[in-house]
Amino acid sequence: MDAASFRDCEAWRAEGLPLTTSSNEACKLYDAILTQFVQWRNDDTLGGIEGCISAMRAADPNFVMGHVISTGLELDSTSSPRLNERLASAVRRTVELANSQDISPREKLHVRAVELYSQGNFPKACDMWENILVDHPTDMLALKFAHNAYFYMGAQTLIRDSVARVLPHWKPHMPLSRYLNGMYAFGLMETRFYDQAEKVALEGLALTPDDAWAVHVVAHIYEMKAELDKGLVFIEGKEKDWKVSNILASHNYWHWALYFIEKGQYEAALQIYDAEVFRRGKASGAMLDIVDSCSLLCRLEMEGVCVKERWQELLQITQTHTDDHVTLFNDLHFLMASLGAKESGTTQRLLEGLQELAREPGDNQQHQLAGPLGIPICQAMVEYDQGNYNQAVDLLYPLRYRVVGVGGSDAQRDLFNQLLIHAAMKSENKHHQKLGRCLLVERDAMRPNSPLTHRLMQKALALHI
Repeated sequence: MDAASFRDCEAWRAEGLPLTTSSNEACKLYDAILTQFVQWRNDDTLGGIEGCISAMRAADPNFVMGHVISTGLELDSTSSPRLNERLASAVRRTVELANSQDISPREKLHVRAVELYSQGNFPKACDMWENILVDHPTDMLALKFAHNAYFYMGAQTLIRDSVARVLPHWKPHMPLSRYLNGMYAFGLMETRFYDQAEKVALEGLALTPDDAWAVHVVAHIYEMKAELDKGLVFIEGKEKDWKVSNILASHNYWHWALYFIEKGQYEAALQIYDAEVFRRGKASGAMLDIVDSCSLLCRLEMEGVCVKERWQELLQITQTHTDDHVTLFNDLHFLMASLGAKESGTTQRLLEGLQELAREPGDNQQHQLAGPLGIPICQAMVEYDQGNYNQAVDLLYPLRYRVVGVGGSDAQRDLFNQLLIHAAMKSENKHHQKLGRCLLVERDAMRPNSPLTHRLMQKALALHI
């Protein structure tokens, strides 16, 4: 990446996105950070995101938008300002700097969004970013933060429409415009416009072959349509392009492993888990990498694969996040690890912590959902783990159309669909057993030719003859 190509103070002004700083170096480093964020990549030639943040702070320690992007990125990684005093202090410092300077209305909205984000008020934070985009539709930081926050809320239609609203304002010559295809395609895919999503994503990849997010969208589509061989050829053929995006690479390997699990090729899936997903997650400590490890082991275990020792290894990473409670999605995955490792103390601590926060959630959107959604799903997982399949079905079935609220993608949440089917099949209740078969028929209608569905259908017949 050519450092000279990044935008200075005048370039940002010319685009209608002025930054309140007199430091051209700070402006360029802000652009370098934003670019790596959009590309899901730490560019070593620039010193990576952290290196650019350090250099930007040195160039202008009081640069408000510099604090917005650095603090916002840490919040976006689902770090907990409730537990992390350094991060909480960074939020306060951002607000203090904003209040002491004559910054633009757009910058003030950015500061308020970060403050709301830190409080777990994801919907109101998104309102601030959307307000920015009405007047400044080419503000990529607002667009990307909103995109990710909608993802954490499972707000599928908003993921799509937020990008759709600004698309006409972006022109091909604008920096980062070529990454909008992947972002828009993701929203189309999550709202099940699969053919249109594939077309938009592939058009983006024709322009930018190393757009890892667009690759990821196409991988999703082939998974959701159970076009497994097509997916394997695609993701392997593009590996050299997307693996340089080290922030997303582990997740794309996760998709690769899902194809193998669908096909019943468990050893191949385990090889990817060991060599890529777990290894990368252990090194990065990134939440996306960690939850992907939890998800793969849980899916393999439901398929009857013994992963006992791997759960123990993974617990060493997840256990330190037991008290985080930033997103329900993360909590559910940490619970998978404590249940898989048979660490009852950690399981109890996670549940009790979530229950305590649910009693007085304040403005925290995730804690507000903990009582009606997160805790019952956790309890269903505990019941399933203890062999109480009747109770697991009774807890999970009424929530099946609300699980979207825990965030993540359809592919990620499909784990809970599978859990419900397994619980219904294993239940001693005849009605549950019939329900399990009904759910499999429904699944087959939506994803014809899925080997996993067909295996479960055969298993259901064998169990209930």
